[in-house]
Amino acid sequence: MEHFAQYNHAIFALGAFVLIVMILNPLSANIKTNEGVESGAMPPADYSSKSYRWSRAYMNAMEVSGPFVGATVAAILAGGSPLWVNLLASVFLVSRLIMAYVHIKGIGHKNMGPRTMIFALGMFCICGLALIAMIGALT
Repeated sequence: MEHFAQYNHAIFALGAFVLIVMILNPLSANIKTNEGVESGAMPPADYSSKSYRWSRAYMNAMEVSGPFVGATVAAILAGGSPLWVNLLASVFLVSRLIMAYVHIKGIGHKNMGPRTMIFALGMFCICGLALIAMIGALT
């Protein structure tokens, strides 16, 4: 277990991100229900709709869950640089917190606004973690 202690920030980011997704799930479902959206259905694509914004915040978090978890765990198991693994996982977590806030508040434009830039930052972190894992596996 000492080996994993070097990755405390990355492990924290994994746990925190899981909690973010788990909190967004019932909150978005409750808001959709209150607005008359059927269970399991997506509200109409309209950022002025509270239920749509909350649903997008949850769905967007779900879209990146697998890649983030996979890349982070792989980077840790491959013995990637703890500095970089921790940094990229922590930046990803912060970007996802900001992303959820931006979605929920409806900040920005439909395309190429703050949501796009924050999403790109998170994807950059995931790609970096995946590259660290791949390099670690081959060295």
